[in-house]
Amino acid sequence: MVYNRGDRTITTERLRLRLFTKEDAQNVVELCNNYNLYKSTLHLPYPYSIDCALSWIANHEQNFELEQSYEFAITDKESGQLYGAIAITNDKEHKNGEIGYWIGEPYWGKGYGTEAAKAVIEFAFREKHYHRVYGHYFKKNPASGKVMEKCGMKYEGTLKEHIYKIDAFEDVFCYGIINPYK
Repeated sequence: MVYNRGDRTITTERLRLRLFTKEDAQNVVELCNNYNLYKSTLHLPYPYSIDCALSWIANHEQNFELEQSYEFAITDKESGQLYGAIAITNDKEHKNGEIGYWIGEPYWGKGYGTEAAKAVIEFAFREKHYHRVYGHYFKKNPASGKVMEKCGMKYEGTLKEHIYKIDAFEDVFCYGIINPYK
């Protein structure tokens, strides 16, 4: 993982994580207007419109500058192809943050989520000096849990029937990791 403070990018073996721009909005719509993605995420609306994408992207730069959260487009390092998004909140008082991510369905199973999550977790610990990173996922989305496990996050508990989505209550699994670089 290489973080470039100047252009606020993170580079990995295959990926370049960068801030979203308005020009990404149509690609975001194409990836997010997907029922399979919607049913496994907490805040993603469905159907997903261009207004949703533009509204979501509009706050990213300010959030980054104010150090409230860090939201990155997950892109191919060479071609620039958008694969998904990854973000981490910043709770300065408690020195922790929640990681969240989505990958467009055409790119599932290729390891992009894991590679991006490892990089953002390292960014949080090494660059932003977090003590802890945590995340949650729906029981019916075990692939997200595999990403967390591959990043060294450990199971911390289950919130039983915690979320009501698509006419059913969902269990939410909680994972976390303490800064291993200290």
